[in-house]
Amino acid sequence: MEARDPELKRELDATLQARVDLGAEYDSALVESFLEKVEQRLDSTVDRRVRRQLAEKQMVVARGNAPSSPTAEGFGERFGFGLVSLILAVPLTAIAVVNAGLKGLAVAWIGIVAVNAVHASRGWSRTPRRRTESGWED
Repeated sequence: MEARDPELKRELDATLQARVDLGAEYDSALVESFLEKVEQRLDSTVDRRVRRQLAEKQMVVARGNAPSSPTAEGFGERFGFGLVSLILAVPLTAIAVVNAGLKGLAVAWIGIVAVNAVHASRGWSRTPRRRTESGWED
C-alpha cells in the first residue's frame, strides 16, 4: 500500500461526503465501513508481501544457498505482528468501550498486551540453528 493511495483517498472523500449528506448520526457506521476498507487493503498488501518473501525463500532453498539470518526474519515477524495488533486494537477498543465502558477498555487492552507479550516471548526462546553435514546443530 502506497503512502498516497488514490483509491483509499477516493474512499475517504466519499465517506466524508456521505457524512455531510447523511448527518452525524451515521458517523460510527461510516467510520467502520471506511476502516474495513483500509483493513482489507492492508491485508491484501501484507498477503502480497508474505507471498513474495515465501517465493524468495523457496528460490534460495532451491538454489542451495543458506537462508537469510534468523534474527532479521524474527524482527520482521515481530514487527508485523505488533503492527497488525495495533491496527486491530482500534476497532476492538471502540467495540469494548461502546459495549462495556471502561471495564471493556481495560479487558480489551489487557488482552492485546497479553497476546503481544506471548508472541514476543516466543521469539526469545529460539536459538539460531546451523546446518551441518550430519544434520542441524543448535
